[in-house]
Amino acid sequence: MPMLPSRRSFLSSVALASLLAAQGVGVSAQETPVRGGVLNVHMNAEQRVINPAVRASVDVYLIGSKIMEPLVDLDTKGQPVGVLATAWTTSDDGKTITFTLRENVKWHDGKPFTSADVQYTAMEIWKKHLNYGSTLQKNLEAVETPDALTAVFKYSQPMPIDLLLRALPDLGYVAPKHVYEGTNVLDNPANLEPIGTGPFKFGKYERGQYFIAERNPDYWRKGFPYLDRIVWKFIPDKAAAAAALETGSVDLSAYTSLTLSDIDRLRKHKDFTVSTKGNEGNAVQNTVEFNVRRKELSDIRVRRAIVHAIDTDFFIENMLYGFGKRGQGPIPQSSDFFVPGAPDLKFDVALANKLLDEAGYPRKGGTRFKLRLLPAPWGEDVSSFATFIQQSLAAIGIQVEMVQRDAAGFLSDVYRDWNFDLATGRHQYRSDPAVSTTVWYRSGAPKGAPWTNQWGWQDAEIDRVIDEAAVELDPAKRKSQYVEFVKLANTQIPVWMATDREFISVTSKKLQNDHNTPRWPSSSWYDLWLKK
Repeated sequence: MPMLPSRRSFLSSVALASLLAAQGVGVSAQETPVRGGVLNVHMNAEQRVINPAVRASVDVYLIGSKIMEPLVDLDTKGQPVGVLATAWTTSDDGKTITFTLRENVKWHDGKPFTSADVQYTAMEIWKKHLNYGSTLQKNLEAVETPDALTAVFKYSQPMPIDLLLRALPDLGYVAPKHVYEGTNVLDNPANLEPIGTGPFKFGKYERGQYFIAERNPDYWRKGFPYLDRIVWKFIPDKAAAAAALETGSVDLSAYTSLTLSDIDRLRKHKDFTVSTKGNEGNAVQNTVEFNVRRKELSDIRVRRAIVHAIDTDFFIENMLYGFGKRGQGPIPQSSDFFVPGAPDLKFDVALANKLLDEAGYPRKGGTRFKLRLLPAPWGEDVSSFATFIQQSLAAIGIQVEMVQRDAAGFLSDVYRDWNFDLATGRHQYRSDPAVSTTVWYRSGAPKGAPWTNQWGWQDAEIDRVIDEAAVELDPAKRKSQYVEFVKLANTQIPVWMATDREFISVTSKKLQNDHNTPRWPSSSWYDLWLKK
């Protein structure tokens, strides 16, 4: 994504982009959109929450973002564009950010959308309950509502406007105050039957089978959406999901939800497009996480040896079918915060053996020491990477025992009980390092918080750089601070982001206006239509 423009030009572009978006500009100029039709979407798992204001997750967005809307999303060029907000300004000290809200927007139950909904959501849901949102908004002290269409965010420390705008597409969904106020937010029935302002309304949820959303006839974008209905079909068996695509039972499988072998096979199918296009805003990385409470892993030479022993290029080419690149550290190469030149932990078995010898762990009967590895049960790439790690470390004399857990068990063992030596899972990069990346390195995260630094590792210098970058208003200076952050992270390696990848979609060629923004599977699909 390109760097954000100057404030003045940016506000002008926001106003124009919002107007064009409201009028539906961006629809294919080659063909006239067809109204009606039902889109069938593959879902590989059910979610306990469908409301993206409460839970940030691509699987939640895949359904919830069609029903609920954020203040800001990304346009076709990856720039912030107003959705429920139409414009924004920031004070010189970065502590006051004012949003102008869209007029004549109604919740699906007919109540008007107002600044009171933004105030309630920000203070009572984002700040208290939303994963990553609570970190993003930790310095948010109040949201003032001088009128129904103005929300003034007040921060105790500077909030860089570029950081906030990059975060809001994922962490800026607004919930209706009148539905949530006075209830237990996490247990509210609207988390599974959302009431939003989006182009589609909740229709029906049949557990284990499907979730249906119907066209919203009162949507604020006049004339949209084109589709009559979206049906998400729960098909956890990946072979069955591939068969459903080929028989026409479903039209779309997003977020790499099929087996990689089926994805590779369907690349050649005349009826489908297989691509990472439209997923540029959802970079994903395979991780190697070190519990430095373990004596051997507290030694940087051992951590470095483990990384040097893993031939990530071979893994990507042979087990990920070429989808991805070798990681260069915590910031993926697709980000405009990425700068080459950080310490490169490339594959080098001879160096790995040398480092282990220097650290005082000679081979005894072929084995130096043993480690327990917990792979996250997130998907095929994670399990195959865990096996590859096990095989790679055997070559340098480290015996690895694989410990399988279900999702709840993995999260408990790694992030709450610290009952692991090595873990491997995924890190999802969300447009700015301060949103969901630096929390993997910053010390002080509450015990049990998933996808945060629970490694027993602390470095005062990296904490300082992370904290300063999070409140720096000068974009150029922020970028230089993240260059320093990456250098420190690649030197200390409490966690290694081993791959740089983007999610893959398998899409029927019937879909039109699809994958036209950097986070399209997580967008509203208001302009999507089906070719007859």
